[in-house]
Amino acid sequence: MTEAPQNRPGLAILFIVIGMTAISLNDMLIKQLSGGYALHQIVFSRSAIGIGLSLVLVHFEGGFHLLRTRQPGLHVLRGVMIVISNMTFFVALAAMPLAEATALFFVAPLFITLLSIPLLGEKVGPLRLGAVAVGFVGVIIMQRPWASSEALEVSRLVLLLPIVAAVTYALNQLMTRRLGVTAKASVLSVYIQAMFIVVSLGFYAVAGDGRFVGEGASASLTFLLRAWVWPAPGDGWVFIALGVNSAVIGYCLSQAYRLGDAATVAPFEYVLLPMAVIWGLVIFGELPAWEVWIGIALILSAGLFVFLRERQKAKAITRGYGLRR
Repeated sequence: MTEAPQNRPGLAILFIVIGMTAISLNDMLIKQLSGGYALHQIVFSRSAIGIGLSLVLVHFEGGFHLLRTRQPGLHVLRGVMIVISNMTFFVALAAMPLAEATALFFVAPLFITLLSIPLLGEKVGPLRLGAVAVGFVGVIIMQRPWASSEALEVSRLVLLLPIVAAVTYALNQLMTRRLGVTAKASVLSVYIQAMFIVVSLGFYAVAGDGRFVGEGASASLTFLLRAWVWPAPGDGWVFIALGVNSAVIGYCLSQAYRLGDAATVAPFEYVLLPMAVIWGLVIFGELPAWEVWIGIALILSAGLFVFLRERQKAKAITRGYGLRR
């Protein structure tokens, strides 16, 4: 008999907000390091620390026997999706303003909400679908599809990378919901961290000496393939902070999608967007264009509507039963 997924929307929303805050710090710190270190070196360092902390959480959530799984293939596929998502997003981040890259990525919650209907059988009412549509209009505005290539600061290929990241991230979170029926959040985090370590070591074996970075290479390609170097004294703490943050992200996101249905949790990922704007302005001196501001307003309005709708409907639900509409 298959165990039913948990449905605790309030706690799921809390975890996703904490996770988004941690992601905003993660993105800001990685963008800071992108000028001097290889992406696969950063990924390896943070995941090596993160997996240790995640294993501690496994111990407290029931013991290391929880790491045994009857669905290894799905865990691996989920890990591949999140690795592709992270790699493509961070490569784009090296060449793009933080707020703009984050805005382009924000097609991900829309994909999660919509794909949860055919893939997970979740019910999403017309009002919530309408709110998602409004948010999608905001994302399109921030992508500026009407602008010529010459008017853009980066190539169309780089602009496409956050969209690839969004699609693979959405698939990852839908698989999280499926696996979360039987797997603890700490276990899901361990599998993700392990996949990051394997992939980053593979990059090191092939390109760790910087042999593929030539003169005139783009910022994104250089960030992806430059040689590993020993961190400067002041940067060592940043690597450690990224590792701790990685464990927080892996746990909170896994827990959020274990405890709440994807269509409810996904819109609250929008809180990451204003955080990205703040970091971009304060740390990097990047002021978003007017199109970005309009898009942010639409997306935040849509997210707020979904929250109010969820709270209103929750009052009519018998205690212990999930909201399905």
